[in-house]
This record gives sequence, C-alpha cells and structure tokens, in this order.
Amino acid sequence: MLYRLVFDFIIPVYRTTKKVKRGFREMNERMRQHTEGFTPEKPQVEKQKSGDTKPGDYIEFEELKD
Repeated sequence: MLYRLVFDFIIPVYRTTKKVKRGFREMNERMRQHTEGFTPEKPQVEKQKSGDTKPGDYIEFEELKD
C-alpha cells in the first residue's frame, strides 16, 4: 500500500511540480530578455484649443461658485 502511494502519487506530483516550476522560470527569463531591449517612448501630448474638440472628447472645466 505504501509502495503504491509513493510511486503512483507522490513521485508524479513531485515531477509535475518540478516541470511547472521550470516552465515558469523559462517564461520569466524569456520575458526579461524580451523587455531588456524595449524602452517605452513617452507619447507626445498636444494641447488642443477649446474650439478644437471632437464629439466624445473629454473637456476639462472648473466649477464656478456664485
């Protein structure tokens, strides 16, 4: 009974855990290598004139108190 527990359950679980950890490690390494050369560019934001808005654009306003 103990033999079946060890060889049918514990060893396969150990091997699977080891493979999953290795896969995550490799994925993290690939992502690190991929992002090393990547430098994000800052988008250039241009100020729009108040009459230069399109429908659906966000219009900033200040609330006036009486």
